[in-house]
Amino acid sequence: MKRRRLQSIAACAFLFLAACGLVAWAQFRGGPPWRHPVASSRLIRVGDATIQVDFGPGSFDLSTDAILHWVGNAASSVATYYGRFPVTRDRVLIEAAPGRDILRGTSWGGVGGFPAFHRMVLGEQSTQQDLDEDWEMTHEFVHAAFPSLDDDHSWIEEGLATYIEPIARAQRGMMRPEVVWGGMMRDMRKGDLGSSDKGLDQTHTWGRTYWGGAQFCLLADVTIREQTHNQKGLQDALRAVVAAGGTIDKDWPLEKALEIGDRATGTHVLVEQYHSMRDAPKQVDLDGLWRRLGVVHSGDGVRFDDQAPDADIRKAITRVPATGLILPQP
Repeated sequence: MKRRRLQSIAACAFLFLAACGLVAWAQFRGGPPWRHPVASSRLIRVGDATIQVDFGPGSFDLSTDAILHWVGNAASSVATYYGRFPVTRDRVLIEAAPGRDILRGTSWGGVGGFPAFHRMVLGEQSTQQDLDEDWEMTHEFVHAAFPSLDDDHSWIEEGLATYIEPIARAQRGMMRPEVVWGGMMRDMRKGDLGSSDKGLDQTHTWGRTYWGGAQFCLLADVTIREQTHNQKGLQDALRAVVAAGGTIDKDWPLEKALEIGDRATGTHVLVEQYHSMRDAPKQVDLDGLWRRLGVVHSGDGVRFDDQAPDADIRKAITRVPATGLILPQP
């Protein structure tokens, strides 16, 4: 979740909680999160980037090294997808809470002296399995790789993070392609049109923000690859945005980012698709996409049909990029 663009939602939530007598702004208790107390710090290096990992007061059943390994793997996945970690300096604050699992992740840009800052709330009884199965740390790091936008465009910020997270982990070798595509086939329907849908810029439900945005990204990725004979994809467009300085600490209009992405792929897919979906409901034909990609429902998961017309596109999306793996440095 990117925090900068949720101020109006936060204000509504405050009024609701105040009316209920439940005001306890945990997110900013003791000041903004980047000013919360720090008990210890470590550094992780991924390519040319340095990530400062701070631990708030409290303790975990997991070792510090296990938590650092989790952060490093997520950063490595994102760096592998983008060909570099998106910002040269990043900060992650790990704070403890009762229970287990990753309870909440939030990202900000340009605060506390860092281009990107992520607050992760981790359960004190979290296990290694919880970290191994986690998606949130990778999701939050993806947010660092796109500029901050007006509130109406939150769907592209969350949609990108939702779509890229499993692909980045697959390219890093941490997820099997069957798991990636099985998850997409299971969850993409959450972004389908509702009865009151007015287009992506005008419809701010949870499903349309996260999964409607992810549908946009999937359709754009496949369309770019079809038009370029699988030589370019959404990944190339997004790498160009980062190379142009379009990271979380910058405020850009959305069309600037889309135009940069289109120039990098030699297409007009992103701008044209945005214009067709921003102010009017347009349903993505997911069933047609699965057929073209050769993703076939089977039991509790999927199987692949390598004779499908876009089977090579499906394979290319999760393949290790030509730039190779970018691993955390010891």
